[in-house]
Amino acid sequence: MRRGIACIAAVCWLPALAQVTRAPAPGTEATKSSESPASKDTQPAAALNRVEVVGPSGENDQRRASTASKIIINKDEIERYGDSSVSEVLKRLPGVTTGGRPGRGGDVRMRGMGGGYTQLLVNGERMPPGFSLDNLPPEQVERIEVLRASTAEYGAQAVAGTINIVLKEAFKKTLNEAKLAVGVEDNKVSPNASWTHNDKEGDKISYTLTLSVNHGDSQDESDSRTRWYDLPTGNRVLDQHETGSTSNKRDGVNINGRVQLSLGEGESVLFTPFVVASKSAISSESRLDQAPGGAIAPPYARYIDEGAGHFAMVRTNTQWQKTLGDGRKMEVRYGVGVVRGSYESHSVRQESGTASPPIRAVDDTTYNHERSWNLTGKLSQLLQNEHSLVGGLELDSSVRRNSRTTLQNSLPILTEFGDDLHAAVLRVATYAQDEWNPTKQISAYAGLRWEGIETRSDSDTYQAINQSGVLSPLLHATWKPFEASLDQFRSSLTRSYRAATTGELIARPAISQKFPIGTNEVSSPDRAGNPNLAPELARGFEIAYEHYLSKGGLISANYFYRRINDLIRNVVSLEDVSWSPNKRWVSRPQNVGNATAQGIELEAKFRMDEMWADALPVSLRTNASFFDSNVEQVPGPNNRLEGQPRGTANVGADYKLRGLPISMGASVNYTPAYDLQLSDIQNSSVGAKVVTDAFVVWFINLNAQLRFSANNLVPHDYSNTGSILNGTQRQDSESANPSKVQWGLRLELKL
Repeated sequence: MRRGIACIAAVCWLPALAQVTRAPAPGTEATKSSESPASKDTQPAAALNRVEVVGPSGENDQRRASTASKIIINKDEIERYGDSSVSEVLKRLPGVTTGGRPGRGGDVRMRGMGGGYTQLLVNGERMPPGFSLDNLPPEQVERIEVLRASTAEYGAQAVAGTINIVLKEAFKKTLNEAKLAVGVEDNKVSPNASWTHNDKEGDKISYTLTLSVNHGDSQDESDSRTRWYDLPTGNRVLDQHETGSTSNKRDGVNINGRVQLSLGEGESVLFTPFVVASKSAISSESRLDQAPGGAIAPPYARYIDEGAGHFAMVRTNTQWQKTLGDGRKMEVRYGVGVVRGSYESHSVRQESGTASPPIRAVDDTTYNHERSWNLTGKLSQLLQNEHSLVGGLELDSSVRRNSRTTLQNSLPILTEFGDDLHAAVLRVATYAQDEWNPTKQISAYAGLRWEGIETRSDSDTYQAINQSGVLSPLLHATWKPFEASLDQFRSSLTRSYRAATTGELIARPAISQKFPIGTNEVSSPDRAGNPNLAPELARGFEIAYEHYLSKGGLISANYFYRRINDLIRNVVSLEDVSWSPNKRWVSRPQNVGNATAQGIELEAKFRMDEMWADALPVSLRTNASFFDSNVEQVPGPNNRLEGQPRGTANVGADYKLRGLPISMGASVNYTPAYDLQLSDIQNSSVGAKVVTDAFVVWFINLNAQLRFSANNLVPHDYSNTGSILNGTQRQDSESANPSKVQWGLRLELKL
């Protein structure tokens, strides 16, 4: 495998190296596609106008000009299907999958790799704990950038890749736009509205303001079954069937602003506030039925769980940018963030059909408060010999305080571990990169980044410190067979990593909440952190072929490979613990060994009349991805990375009716069923996931249009099964989660 990869790399890089000697002489005008100035959402208006996305050709122009592999999704495509969350938009991108039931978004993964392998950024910045893309309305987004391989400026914490969500940008032209929408799912109504306005005040100030308000109302049903078998006899010793429903209500406000002040020629200040606030209410009810003859009595027959919570985040950034002359430019950015969140819940479990008091009542209250700041500086130099040099320094710090109080039947429990937790994270990074064009057919990129992270946490009973540092060399190259070629080849050699999260490092135990409280089994272990975790390191390779059609279409194929060392995985084992005189089952993250991941991503976007002259002008967007991985320390078969399917595929088409002010389209997202071997005692299976979306747009006039959408038009149940061994017994579980159609109607107005 390694020899094969080396040969492929040589095939892509040798033509570039062979033509370096034909580079233009010094003094030739340099025209750069630098990854750093063009991609980050930190540029002055003039720079942004140079890379403005206008239609499919705009997307492809940016993609084609970028040395590092990049996919650009513009505003029209983001809003085409009337999705309620950004994660639902992302599921249609090549190689991207989402967790959770169909139509509900969920955690976003590139190449099926979860657990922090995908770097998610908003305006080029990491978001704090508690922030979810599901809470970000698509109306707030200007474009989405997908980088398949790491770059020095964006960061190397991107083993699978990077997804950068760029919010509404600075002034390009005067805009005053409002959108009023309503969604309906299972007779529950979810209205939302957004307003965007940008303008200029004189010649010095330009601004953009986007405000979104939304209300969500949904209800989900669940159906699960658990069976225990005695392996020596084959007899079933326990059979439990649980059904339930959960009602979710949420209200949210999102505010995104940009104010740009021109201080003179080549100098500007940019101020970008970002506010997210939401409150939610959750109510669950479940019924447990147990077959007669079970080895133990059922813990409850029915439970009711009611909770409420709120989340608030305020982040502000101020960026100063100045052109120093002679092709030099300096940027300094300072940001401050505050996150507050709490979740209060009260659960009651009582036997159904009796007048007796509840078996137990549990009140659980948590409070989180995080403060953060970041400071970044960047200096870029454009040279006449076709080199664009960029160097930068990044500092950021966050301090988190968490408190938790748990009462059972009005009495405090789990107090021996302390109710208050303090965690502090300090990150320092420095990088340098050089992008150059040896010839008109070749662009190359070399970057080097060092990043160090220190995490400290303490409570009433313990302290933990973890320090790590990673040096990441990065190489990218693009080669065209001839100057005017519509074909080009890409390759990348990278070193990326995944740092352990604060939650994985914190050692404070969480006792199993299974009733009766503290019941400890291999299927319901205690949980604890591991302050000795090392970061996962990954060496990566990519090679791609892209063919650009004359009318804006694209056909591409991309192969990737990752070799991961010090893989982190939760391991359940019997341990001697400080909180019990007896050994306990504990789930704790460990560096378990090595893994590999590889795959192929295919993509085609074009209008049918580009390929066949007599065809209708139907726009097609299709992609298919195939993944495979291997965790060396887990016995096979199916010993792949946790949560990684075998692949994913999307097929979409849209068409504007001739002679009528109507456009329509549909798409199908498919993720096949797959099996996973998680350890020598545990495996799972995930059912196929199919999501069908459709839309119709009526262009009322130049300033108004009405969009009708149907998401998850053909609902399918989302099923999961699992099996875990406990000595001479095996526990089998299965669940089925129904999904529903989401209807939407949105009026889009230019005021």
